[in-house]
Amino acid sequence: MDVIRFLKDWTLPVSMGIGAIAYLVFAFVPQLDAAGRFFSPVMEAILPLFMFLVLFVTFCKVDFHKMRLVWWHLWVSLFNLLFVGIVMVIILFPPFTSYSYLIVMEALLMCIISPCATAAAVVTQKLGGSLEQTTTYTFLSNLITVLLVPVCFPMIEKGADISFLSAFTKILYQVVILLVVPMLLAYVVKHYMRRLHARIVAVRDLSFYLWGCSLMIVTGTTVKNIVHAEASVWLLSAIAVLALVLCVVQFAVGRFVGHFSGRAQEGGQALGQKNTAFAIWLGITYLNPLSSVGPGCYILWQNIINSVEIWQKRREK
Repeated sequence: MDVIRFLKDWTLPVSMGIGAIAYLVFAFVPQLDAAGRFFSPVMEAILPLFMFLVLFVTFCKVDFHKMRLVWWHLWVSLFNLLFVGIVMVIILFPPFTSYSYLIVMEALLMCIISPCATAAAVVTQKLGGSLEQTTTYTFLSNLITVLLVPVCFPMIEKGADISFLSAFTKILYQVVILLVVPMLLAYVVKHYMRRLHARIVAVRDLSFYLWGCSLMIVTGTTVKNIVHAEASVWLLSAIAVLALVLCVVQFAVGRFVGHFSGRAQEGGQALGQKNTAFAIWLGITYLNPLSSVGPGCYILWQNIINSVEIWQKRREK
């Protein structure tokens, strides 16, 4: 029972630990090299399926009539835009002109401009917050990212061929597939397939443990990117430390803003928990690939914060 309780309290760190150790074992044990090459594309194919299922199960529990914009959505969005604006000014008018400085700032930008994580609603529900309000903000946050990226990225990578329309449609497609489609499917199941819907919602914390499985894959991929990053230890350490500081700041500011509406938990998750897998894809696709190390480190910090909050909530119960 102690083991089961430990796994329930610390599901997220355990998932990250298993993902990191699994990659390191397959990568550095010569006898497992062939197996590693076989499982690598399999894991890449399975990850979107897990993310889809997490959202589908979460949306099955959403009361769609309660999904509406509220005031804390506006204030969290404004602070998100403010943070993006500050980092953009620092990038466009840098006090230093070194290559490493630009990489660090791009890495931090990825941790800010990326939308609210689709799993933020899962954690909010575990913490006793409003599932519907966090889900509504997730859609709003993705819309903001869809508009910001085509505007900001061409100013950073001036040599890159990034048009507003092509970037907008490409990112919008990703959002529709991973966010809108599972929501529509959940709506159909909830209203027209009631028996199946009842079985899904009857499984307690199903979306949370599905997210734990996807977190193992994401962590393994993140460790892979960090191990193979062509950068010095000092640069990687600087990105990791600054990502930690940024993570704490965003969670704290989100909780502070949400506090005035009685939604501190929701505000903290909305501003602090980021879709790091999406951020990694953005960095690799549009900016210097090394900038993906930022959200790779951010995923570690945000899930440590989530784990502590969930542990505290269980202690209160």
